[in-house]
Amino acid sequence: MSSPVRRYKAGDSVDDFCRACKIDRLHAVIAADAEGRPLRVACGFCRSEHNYRGGPRIDPPESAAAVPERPTTPRAGGRARLSREPFPIVSDRERTAPPMPPTHGGGSDIEMLLRRVIREESGITAVTPAEKWRGGALVLRPGTPGLQEKTWPIETFFHKVVMVRNRLRTLEQQVNAAELPDAVKVRLQSYISGCYGSLTSFNILFAEESDQFKGAGGD
Repeated sequence: MSSPVRRYKAGDSVDDFCRACKIDRLHAVIAADAEGRPLRVACGFCRSEHNYRGGPRIDPPESAAAVPERPTTPRAGGRARLSREPFPIVSDRERTAPPMPPTHGGGSDIEMLLRRVIREESGITAVTPAEKWRGGALVLRPGTPGLQEKTWPIETFFHKVVMVRNRLRTLEQQVNAAELPDAVKVRLQSYISGCYGSLTSFNILFAEESDQFKGAGGD
Protein backbone atom coordinates (compact mmCIF):
# COMPACT_ATOMS: atom_id res chain seq x y z
CA MET A 1 0.00 0.00 0.00
CA SER A 2 1.42 3.38 -0.99
CA SER A 3 2.10 5.89 1.75
CA PRO A 4 -0.14 8.99 1.89
CA VAL A 5 1.16 12.13 0.23
CA ARG A 6 2.28 14.64 2.81
CA ARG A 7 0.37 17.91 2.98
CA TYR A 8 2.43 21.02 3.70
CA LYS A 9 1.50 24.31 5.27
CA ALA A 10 3.34 27.57 5.93
CA GLY A 11 6.22 27.00 8.34
CA ASP A 12 6.83 23.36 7.41
CA SER A 13 10.23 22.21 6.15
CA VAL A 14 10.80 20.71 2.71
CA ASP A 15 13.83 19.84 0.60
CA ASP A 16 14.14 21.76 -2.65
CA PHE A 17 16.73 22.98 -5.14
CA CYS A 18 17.89 26.50 -4.19
CA ARG A 19 18.43 28.65 -7.27
CA ALA A 20 20.78 30.97 -5.37
CA CYS A 21 22.94 28.29 -3.73
CA LYS A 22 22.60 26.03 -6.79
CA ILE A 23 22.34 22.98 -4.53
CA ASP A 24 19.63 21.03 -2.72
CA ARG A 25 18.88 22.56 0.67
CA LEU A 26 16.24 22.47 3.39
CA HIS A 27 13.60 25.17 2.82
CA ALA A 28 10.77 26.68 4.85
CA VAL A 29 7.35 26.66 3.23
CA ILE A 30 5.98 30.20 2.83
CA ALA A 31 2.77 29.35 1.01
CA ALA A 32 0.96 26.17 -0.04
CA ASP A 33 -2.14 25.49 -2.11
CA ALA A 34 -5.42 24.07 -0.85
CA GLU A 35 -4.16 20.51 -1.40
CA GLY A 36 -1.04 21.03 0.69
CA ARG A 37 1.46 21.37 -2.18
CA PRO A 38 4.23 23.93 -1.54
CA LEU A 39 4.02 27.01 -3.74
CA ARG A 40 6.60 29.42 -2.31
CA VAL A 41 9.62 28.49 -0.17
CA ALA A 42 12.63 30.16 1.49
CA CYS A 43 16.09 28.60 1.62
CA GLY A 44 17.18 27.80 5.17
CA PHE A 45 20.80 28.62 4.27
CA CYS A 46 20.81 31.82 2.18
CA ARG A 47 17.23 32.91 3.07
CA SER A 48 16.37 33.58 -0.59
CA GLU A 49 12.73 33.09 -1.58
CA HIS A 50 11.56 31.37 -4.75
CA ASN A 51 8.75 29.27 -6.15
CA TYR A 52 8.87 25.62 -5.15
CA ARG A 53 10.91 23.78 -7.77
CA GLY A 54 9.56 20.29 -7.19
CA GLY A 55 11.99 18.92 -4.62
CA PRO A 56 15.68 18.01 -4.49
CA ARG A 57 17.56 17.26 -7.70
CA ILE A 58 20.04 14.89 -6.06
CA ASP A 59 18.74 11.47 -5.04
CA PRO A 60 18.28 11.23 -1.24
CA PRO A 61 20.76 9.15 0.76
CA GLU A 62 20.21 5.42 0.86
CA SER A 63 17.92 4.23 3.61
CA ALA A 64 19.33 2.48 6.61
CA ALA A 65 18.31 -0.87 5.19
CA ALA A 66 20.36 -0.22 2.06
CA VAL A 67 23.49 1.08 3.80
CA PRO A 68 26.27 -1.48 3.37
CA GLU A 69 27.29 -3.28 6.53
CA ARG A 70 30.72 -4.64 7.32
CA PRO A 71 31.60 -7.26 9.95
CA THR A 72 33.72 -6.15 12.90
CA THR A 73 35.01 -7.86 16.02
CA PRO A 74 33.07 -11.11 16.68
CA ARG A 75 30.97 -11.23 19.81
CA ALA A 76 31.16 -13.96 22.39
CA GLY A 77 29.67 -17.11 20.94
CA GLY A 78 31.11 -16.55 17.49
CA ARG A 79 28.51 -14.08 16.13
CA ALA A 80 30.01 -11.13 14.29
CA ARG A 81 28.73 -7.69 15.21
CA LEU A 82 27.72 -5.61 12.18
CA SER A 83 28.52 -1.92 11.99
CA ARG A 84 27.80 0.78 9.43
CA GLU A 85 30.05 3.33 7.83
CA PRO A 86 30.39 6.55 9.87
CA PHE A 87 28.79 9.79 8.83
CA PRO A 88 31.21 12.04 6.91
CA ILE A 89 32.76 15.01 8.70
CA VAL A 90 31.64 17.23 5.81
CA SER A 91 28.05 17.20 4.62
CA ASP A 92 26.92 18.13 1.12
CA ARG A 93 24.43 20.51 2.75
CA GLU A 94 27.32 22.72 3.84
CA ARG A 95 28.15 23.77 0.32
CA THR A 96 28.23 27.44 -0.54
CA ALA A 97 29.18 26.76 -4.16
CA PRO A 98 27.89 24.22 -6.69
CA PRO A 99 29.73 20.90 -7.08
CA MET A 100 32.85 21.18 -9.21
CA PRO A 101 32.60 19.36 -12.56
CA PRO A 102 34.98 16.41 -13.06
CA THR A 103 36.79 18.35 -15.80
CA HIS A 104 38.05 20.94 -13.29
CA GLY A 105 41.01 20.21 -11.06
CA GLY A 106 41.21 16.57 -12.03
CA GLY A 107 37.80 15.84 -10.48
CA SER A 108 38.65 17.25 -7.03
CA ASP A 109 35.91 19.22 -5.32
CA ILE A 110 38.03 22.01 -3.85
CA GLU A 111 35.46 23.39 -1.40
CA MET A 112 34.63 20.02 0.14
CA LEU A 113 38.30 19.02 0.18
CA LEU A 114 39.29 22.21 2.04
CA ARG A 115 36.49 21.75 4.58
CA ARG A 116 37.62 18.18 5.21
CA VAL A 117 41.31 19.10 5.56
CA ILE A 118 40.53 21.92 8.02
CA ARG A 119 38.41 19.65 10.20
CA GLU A 120 40.86 16.78 10.14
CA GLU A 121 43.70 19.15 11.07
CA SER A 122 41.53 20.35 13.95
CA GLY A 123 41.25 16.78 15.22
CA ILE A 124 37.67 16.24 14.01
CA THR A 125 36.94 12.79 12.64
CA ALA A 126 33.98 11.01 11.09
CA VAL A 127 31.33 9.97 13.61
CA THR A 128 29.24 6.79 13.70
CA PRO A 129 25.69 6.84 15.07
CA ALA A 130 24.48 4.00 17.26
CA GLU A 131 23.06 1.15 15.20
CA LYS A 132 19.61 1.24 16.78
CA TRP A 133 18.91 4.79 15.58
CA ARG A 134 19.66 4.13 11.89
CA GLY A 135 16.57 4.80 9.79
CA GLY A 136 14.64 6.19 12.76
CA ALA A 137 12.78 9.46 13.11
CA LEU A 138 12.67 12.32 15.60
CA VAL A 139 9.09 13.35 16.37
CA LEU A 140 8.02 16.55 18.16
CA ARG A 141 4.39 16.17 19.21
CA PRO A 142 2.63 19.34 20.46
CA GLY A 143 0.77 19.19 23.72
CA THR A 144 -2.08 21.21 22.22
CA PRO A 145 -4.63 18.92 20.49
CA GLY A 146 -5.12 19.49 16.77
CA LEU A 147 -1.63 20.82 16.03
CA GLN A 148 0.54 18.98 13.52
CA GLU A 149 3.61 17.16 14.79
CA LYS A 150 7.09 17.70 13.32
CA THR A 151 9.16 14.76 12.11
CA TRP A 152 12.81 14.63 11.03
CA PRO A 153 15.00 11.67 10.06
CA ILE A 154 17.34 10.71 12.91
CA GLU A 155 20.25 11.06 10.47
CA THR A 156 19.41 14.76 9.92
CA PHE A 157 19.15 15.44 13.65
CA PHE A 158 22.31 13.45 14.40
CA HIS A 159 24.24 15.47 11.82
CA LYS A 160 23.19 18.74 13.48
CA VAL A 161 24.24 17.42 16.92
CA VAL A 162 27.63 16.39 15.49
CA MET A 163 28.11 19.82 13.90
CA VAL A 164 27.45 21.51 17.26
CA ARG A 165 30.00 19.18 18.87
CA ASN A 166 32.57 19.87 16.14
CA ARG A 167 32.20 23.64 16.46
CA LEU A 168 32.50 23.48 20.24
CA ARG A 169 35.72 21.51 19.84
CA THR A 170 37.04 24.07 17.36
CA LEU A 171 36.07 26.90 19.71
CA GLU A 172 37.87 25.15 22.57
CA GLN A 173 41.02 24.87 20.46
CA GLN A 174 40.80 28.54 19.48
CA VAL A 175 40.48 29.57 23.12
CA ASN A 176 43.46 27.44 24.13
CA ALA A 177 45.61 28.93 21.35
CA ALA A 178 44.51 32.54 21.87
CA GLU A 179 46.76 35.06 23.62
CA LEU A 180 44.46 35.72 26.54
CA PRO A 181 45.02 36.07 30.28
CA ASP A 182 44.85 32.72 32.06
CA ALA A 183 41.85 33.83 34.10
CA VAL A 184 39.92 34.64 30.91
CA LYS A 185 40.85 31.29 29.35
CA VAL A 186 39.70 29.40 32.43
CA ARG A 187 36.38 31.26 32.42
CA LEU A 188 35.77 30.64 28.69
CA GLN A 189 36.72 26.98 29.04
CA SER A 190 34.24 26.63 31.90
CA TYR A 191 31.48 27.96 29.63
CA ILE A 192 32.45 25.46 26.93
CA SER A 193 32.49 22.61 29.47
CA GLY A 194 29.03 23.72 30.57
CA CYS A 195 27.81 23.47 26.96
CA TYR A 196 29.24 19.97 26.72
CA GLY A 197 27.49 19.04 29.95
CA SER A 198 24.15 20.35 28.69
CA LEU A 199 24.46 18.21 25.56
CA THR A 200 25.32 14.89 27.25
CA SER A 201 21.67 13.80 26.84
CA PHE A 202 22.45 13.26 23.16
CA ASN A 203 25.25 10.78 23.92
CA ILE A 204 22.81 7.93 23.33
CA LEU A 205 22.99 8.74 19.61
CA PHE A 206 26.73 7.96 19.34
CA ALA A 207 28.10 4.48 18.70
CA GLU A 208 31.54 5.23 20.16
CA GLU A 209 32.06 6.62 23.66
CA SER A 210 35.06 8.66 22.47
CA ASP A 211 32.74 10.68 20.18
CA GLN A 212 30.35 11.65 22.95
CA PHE A 213 29.99 14.95 24.80
CA LYS A 214 32.03 15.22 28.00
CA GLY A 215 31.03 17.69 30.68
CA ALA A 216 33.16 19.18 33.43
CA GLY A 217 33.44 15.75 35.02
CA GLY A 218 34.84 14.18 31.83
CA ASP A 219 38.45 13.70 30.88
